[in-house]
Amino acid sequence: MLLLAAASLVAFVLLLYMVSPLISPKPLALSGAHVVVTGGSSGIGKCIAIECYKQGAFITLVARNEDKLLQAKKEIEKHSINDKQVVLCISVDVSQDYGQVENVMKQAQEKLGPVDMLVNCAGTSLAGKFEDLEVSTFERLMSVNYLGSVYPSRAVITTMKERRVGRVVFVSSQAGQLGLFGYTAYSSSKFAIRGLAEALQMEVKPYNVYVTVAYPPDTDTPGFAKENQTKPLETRLISETTSVCKPEQVAKQIVKDAVVVTMGLFRTIALFYLGSFDSIVRRCMTQKAKLETVDKTA
Repeated sequence: MLLLAAASLVAFVLLLYMVSPLISPKPLALSGAHVVVTGGSSGIGKCIAIECYKQGAFITLVARNEDKLLQAKKEIEKHSINDKQVVLCISVDVSQDYGQVENVMKQAQEKLGPVDMLVNCAGTSLAGKFEDLEVSTFERLMSVNYLGSVYPSRAVITTMKERRVGRVVFVSSQAGQLGLFGYTAYSSSKFAIRGLAEALQMEVKPYNVYVTVAYPPDTDTPGFAKENQTKPLETRLISETTSVCKPEQVAKQIVKDAVVVTMGLFRTIALFYLGSFDSIVRRCMTQKAKLETVDKTA
């Protein structure tokens, strides 16, 4: 019976995978489109900007560090396919002041036209056990990862609805599908994005505006390197059971219109990791308990 249930689940997932292209919206033509990428000065965001630029898009890069933005601009411009393309850089913290975010989005649209696609890629991570994390860490991650996606989306969605065209992409994480050891602050902020995206999609779909959510796994970025410095032992061991992806690969997958189908499949597969992850945590607890017992008797 269990085997039959598992086979039925696999068959259902494969059926969804094959049928989805028939009911999915048509791909957005990126040639000449205005694409805004937050968190675009490095990592996945920069690679997404490059991928879109290769397809003829006009790019607005949004990030806090102006020097990194200018460096990213130079890298992206190497991939132009015509002399009309433009890379606009805007330095702003998308998580702090909605009024400021709204103003810079207006400036971007005045220069490059209405936003056809917004990619919310600004984010940060800090790992640690729940009781070891400062309360301010929860506030900061929710501000950057969640509100940092709300504000830019809110600033462009009205125009998209009026034009009856647009895409909003939220870059979440595999930790936004599975709550993992050491990620009580990070996972919750990424889970929030999924709720936002699903609710927003219901509101804007009648206007031919579509929302997608990407759930990339561990990716070799500056942010990931920084995150590794704060991971507890259990979190590091869990990470070692999965492969680290290249940001270019992740970016290509996100840019493809089929991202919803692929990431949906990843979501189903990810559930099967829970058992092994729980086992790792239990083993670590057992080992720590043994060490504590040895220390007390020494």
